[in-house]
Amino acid sequence: MPALKWRRATPYGERLFRSLLRPIAMSRPDSAATPIVEIDPIVDIDDVHLRLDSAAGPVNILRGMNLSVDRGERVGVVGPSGSGKSTMMMVMAGLERPSSGRIRVAGHDLGDLNEDGLARFRRDHVGIVFQAFHLVPTMTALENVAIPLEFAGAPDAFERARAGLEAVGLKHRLTHYPGQLSGGEQQRVAIARAFVAEPSLLLADEPTGNLDLETGAHIVELLFGLAERRGTTLVLITHDPALAGRCDRTVKLMDGRIADDGRHAARGVAVEA
Repeated sequence: MPALKWRRATPYGERLFRSLLRPIAMSRPDSAATPIVEIDPIVDIDDVHLRLDSAAGPVNILRGMNLSVDRGERVGVVGPSGSGKSTMMMVMAGLERPSSGRIRVAGHDLGDLNEDGLARFRRDHVGIVFQAFHLVPTMTALENVAIPLEFAGAPDAFERARAGLEAVGLKHRLTHYPGQLSGGEQQRVAIARAFVAEPSLLLADEPTGNLDLETGAHIVELLFGLAERRGTTLVLITHDPALAGRCDRTVKLMDGRIADDGRHAARGVAVEA
């Protein structure tokens, strides 16, 4: 199957769970892992290109992307459909390998990691919230939230998962399955799962896209509140300018490139149109 066709046929949420379920020794911490010194920026994307093959020929998805995100920063990402927003998030998470360029996240050069190393990197450093929730339908809310902790070998996985669900107001839904929850409740479970392992970086792709306005507003407050209280770096993809405006700065994408990284506007300097 051509690379582009496979990529479209397999949503990246599914690819994330495939990576989580890889038969590798993820059930116990890496005793030999090299300590990572926390330095800024937490994300550094340097001249990243992504080209995928299709039946009609090569397709350039990312075209020399450069972006840095400081630790603790909240960054909104906007741009028209097809501009590369979700793909940028995928390369940050190590779910997509670029054709060229360099990506460093939380002190790791992602190009130096094999698939097992990338899975451990996501386990230890990255939380992801999807528009479509991507909960495991055969697991309860409690079990869904406990997944990353169990893979990390946490002995108190279920206790921490229970506390995570209580933090998002779902203490009364611990044993419910996704099909028994409303859309807003499912997204709260997904947020609890993303935060429960205390990631240094949280990636959120249209987290309110499948919700009504009132429920979406509650999810936004929850997302920003948890990120602020825990000091988590937040990269938020959205089509909503008002939501992006709540971030420290707004990054604008166009045709696979950064059209504006928002730093001048964040400093209160007028940005030329």
